[in-house]
Amino acid sequence: MAFTQKLKSLIGGRQDSLPLPVEESVSDILTVGAGVTKSKVEKKPVNPHEEQEIIDGIEDKYYNNESFDTSLFELQKLPEQLDLEKITEDCVKLRTQLQAVSKRVSELILQNHSAYATELQRVMDLQRTLREAGAVCQSGRRQLSHARESFTIASLGLLANYRKRQQLTGLLKSLRTIKTLQRTDLRLREMMEEEDYCGAIQLCLECQKAASTFRHYKCISELSSKLQDTLEMIEEQLDVALSKTCSGFDVQHYQKVQRAYRQLGKTQTAMDQLHMHFASAIHNTAFTIILGYVELTAGSGGAVNFQKRQYTDLCKNITIETFTPCLVDLCKALWEVMKSYYKTMKWHEVHDQEYAQTESEHTGASVEATFNRRYVNQKLEYGRGRIWQDVQQKVKMFVLATNLSGFKLDEFIYVLDIINRMIEIGEEFCGSKSEGLQDSLKQQSLNYFKTHHQMRLDELRMFLENEAWEMCPVRSNFNILQLMEFRFMRKWATSQHLIPENETRKGGESYDDNSAPDGETKSYFSLYLEEGNPFDKQTEEEEKEDVFSGMGDNEDGYADSDSDSDIPDELKKDYIDEITGETHSYKHSKRRPSSRSKGHRQGPLITNTTFNVLRVMGKYLQMISILKPIAFDVISCMSQLFDYYLYTVYSFFGQDSVSVDLINPQSDRSINTRLFTTLQRIRENLVAHPNTPNHIATEKQDTTDKITAPKMSPLVKLSDASTLFGLAERVVATESLMFLAKQLEYLQPYLEELIPSNKKAFLSQFYTQTVNMACEVRKPVYSVVSRQSIIYESVLQQMGTVRWDIKEIMSQHNAYIDLLLKSFTEFQKRLADIDKRVPLPKAVTNLIWEQCVRHANRTFVEGYASTKKCSNEGRALMQLDFQQFLTKLDQIVELRPIPEREFVEAYIKAYYLPESQLEGWVHDHKEYSNRQLLALVTSVDHLGRKSRQKLISMVEEMEKARRT
Repeated sequence: MAFTQKLKSLIGGRQDSLPLPVEESVSDILTVGAGVTKSKVEKKPVNPHEEQEIIDGIEDKYYNNESFDTSLFELQKLPEQLDLEKITEDCVKLRTQLQAVSKRVSELILQNHSAYATELQRVMDLQRTLREAGAVCQSGRRQLSHARESFTIASLGLLANYRKRQQLTGLLKSLRTIKTLQRTDLRLREMMEEEDYCGAIQLCLECQKAASTFRHYKCISELSSKLQDTLEMIEEQLDVALSKTCSGFDVQHYQKVQRAYRQLGKTQTAMDQLHMHFASAIHNTAFTIILGYVELTAGSGGAVNFQKRQYTDLCKNITIETFTPCLVDLCKALWEVMKSYYKTMKWHEVHDQEYAQTESEHTGASVEATFNRRYVNQKLEYGRGRIWQDVQQKVKMFVLATNLSGFKLDEFIYVLDIINRMIEIGEEFCGSKSEGLQDSLKQQSLNYFKTHHQMRLDELRMFLENEAWEMCPVRSNFNILQLMEFRFMRKWATSQHLIPENETRKGGESYDDNSAPDGETKSYFSLYLEEGNPFDKQTEEEEKEDVFSGMGDNEDGYADSDSDSDIPDELKKDYIDEITGETHSYKHSKRRPSSRSKGHRQGPLITNTTFNVLRVMGKYLQMISILKPIAFDVISCMSQLFDYYLYTVYSFFGQDSVSVDLINPQSDRSINTRLFTTLQRIRENLVAHPNTPNHIATEKQDTTDKITAPKMSPLVKLSDASTLFGLAERVVATESLMFLAKQLEYLQPYLEELIPSNKKAFLSQFYTQTVNMACEVRKPVYSVVSRQSIIYESVLQQMGTVRWDIKEIMSQHNAYIDLLLKSFTEFQKRLADIDKRVPLPKAVTNLIWEQCVRHANRTFVEGYASTKKCSNEGRALMQLDFQQFLTKLDQIVELRPIPEREFVEAYIKAYYLPESQLEGWVHDHKEYSNRQLLALVTSVDHLGRKSRQKLISMVEEMEKARRT
């Protein structure tokens, strides 16, 4: 092993010590190479195939790398135990391989000898050229060295001085920059006062950048921290400037603030801060307004510090007198906050589109800008609901903190209108239905309305007790829409084509009221966005009611009358309407009786009480139009007003008609069964009876919702025959009730739109059972006049003196007919006299004459039934008397057909019926009384005893069945 290592070192050392030829000529190399090759080839010629096999036998490692150490490789192959023969064989083999390779190389060299010689000659030429170039370079260096020594040293001195000058100039510039940075704080403050936020931020950022550039100066370290503090101060002032937009939005101001935040890269932070400022603005604004009114009413003498109280406690200190102005100011201030938020949203909608167009050109920045815009839009959209929730909560707490039961109706409706406007604004602002504010409004309205309606019922009772039932002179075309309380319905009525256009609009007058239940919603933000406030008191032109007929008004046919001696003094005084708070003078409602010309268009017959009921109903409808959730309760109270008016008219003028009829106690049909049921229902549900012990002992709580029945004014005389038992008052009362019912029928479509669908059955029942029964009140009211104004009793007594058992046919009627016709003629004259004072409608006169003729016919039958003996000639005289009555009656009244004419004729003709038909006739004609049927049966002389007895028994059985 040691020998091997020594051999390797020996070979390696010999290789390293071999000298390399420094330079040989091309011809020498070629000659030596050719000679060696030739000597080797000539020594031992080999077969080409054998030579190829020898070359192929060379190991691959000899070809892998040019730096391959062949000697080391062969030595490493020697075993640990050396074998001389083996080594000799390897040496022979290697030598053979070397000879083969050398031969092959020589052959290749000989083949490329010309190209090799050419290339080698080029190399030698290149060496010669390089030697010449080196000589040139040496000469140039010598010359340059001489030039440097001669010229450059002075120039470089100049350059060095110039460089020093430049450095000093840069230093001076840096010092001036540092001096400017030291004075930047004052300029930043000036720019902030000028609201040049973008310029201030830009200047501050540039100063920070400059400070970082000169941070190697010790004086700059303190300046950098000071600039950072200044930047924070700028952000604080930006936040203050952002908060100012909550109370009064200014486009230029807000645009500056947004640009500044965008320059800082804090757009999202600005939006978060803005919503916090809006929430604070709502609270501070509401608190400040309430606090101002509380301190105003408390005065300076109180030592209470209201500023430390909560908002809810402050609201409880608001008085009734300051509630409405405080509510208006509160809503105005909150509207300004909401308007600012709305303008903020609109600003972002417009400017975001502009920024999107400009930023689309810069792809890199557009991604972040798009994200910021989406964030801002989502925040603003979500914030609308939060802003309105805060506003709604402030108004709700304020409304619920005060008891409004002491308000007048006009004031309360004004409060409802204000809050309703706020609800509409909220719905337009964020689409909210404002359930919380609606509930509070409904709660206050119901509490107020319960008390107010009881007061109105008491007021109505007072009006009815002092009512003289005299006609108010109104225009012939009067309708409820001409009243101030109903003017809010004019647009609805016109849209529904329920009234002629010329009756509600005069002289091109237009109505801006939006009162239809399903009317179009006003866009508050488009009307009041730039100027004005939706809660400002509407300065409408005061519209005067032109419902009363003027002095000497030919259209309505009333002449001037200054005579008011028949008017009580207490009714001539001015009075204050408790509903509207307005002062009314007697001169506007003074009755002006006059004579009417032919062809006159008669106006409605109404009273002062009717006007009062209509005005109250108009106010009630205004409440419904403003607050629809209380529609059912208000309409129910409206029905009570009409119920009470109907019940009063009947109790004043119709109850005496139910008294015992002197002629036929069981034949009084003046009151309708349905009307009787309606009156009973009103009496049980609405009218209190303090004199009845049963009602006091049963349910005391029900009496609070009831009202005592009114007592008629002593000025009204219903027992004077000269005035036809107060016919004028009866006509005014019943016809005013009819007019009231007609107006309710006109309002029915409007009420059906307002009342909830599950309560429409109540409305339908009210109209069918109460309103439609108003016309039935006429019959019992006028029945007294028709029964007591004609001398039926005298006619009946005179009929009792007539002999009906005559044997000759008479050609002259009896005197009782003339007596009855004379009474009819006198009654006609008195009707004409009353018609001069109070116009009697055609329907009224027809009804009165119909009742008079009906009573006359029943008087005839009753008189004919009083006779004990009657012959055929007597029956003929009865027919003659009745025909005379009918003939003369045609000259007195125009009544077709004559009521109950068949009632008399059938009774007279029944005398002539044969025995076989008389029994069926008695059975079929149950409209006659028992006494009248018995008188007929006993007076017929052609009946047998058994037949007469049978008919008498049948009549008695019919009477028993009738009673049961």
